[in-house]
Amino acid sequence: MTQVYISAGGNIDPVASLSQALTLLRATWPDMRCSRAYRNAAAGFEGDDFINLAAGFTTEQSLAQVLARLHDIERACGRERDVPKWVPRSMDLDVLLFGTLAGEFPGAVLPRPDLLTRAYMLGPLAEIAGELRHPRTGLSIAEHWRRFDRAAHTLHPVDVANLNAAGC
Repeated sequence: MTQVYISAGGNIDPVASLSQALTLLRATWPDMRCSRAYRNAAAGFEGDDFINLAAGFTTEQSLAQVLARLHDIERACGRERDVPKWVPRSMDLDVLLFGTLAGEFPGAVLPRPDLLTRAYMLGPLAEIAGELRHPRTGLSIAEHWRRFDRAAHTLHPVDVANLNAAGC
């Protein structure tokens, strides 16, 4: 079994989209657990705030199979994959860590290169897997989060009952 950690978020009807995504994720990976949800400013473009969280689950599936399922879930949530990168989106599911894999793989670079520079990825991941060691640095995710410049990248916890009903 491989431990997988993902980031989930969106800024087009984000509560409904996250709720739908979490329901589909839980149906695929029943042992999924989640961080709290956080509101944060759009990164890389002007747009509505995103609501993001981190989730972790175990699987016997390959990286390619997990990526394919995540893309299916994004599409089910209204995401179109053939649009420019820096635009509003209903759902974005990104693999942050896939076991201890490190390197370039079809459809992913692992660990996700911007994991250590994006508060909306690192903070929520530290909540659910702080003891985990980053495959490249050897430091724990909690230690990376302690060193992170949180003042420059604020996260605002969001109490979202719909997400709790979806399984997180």
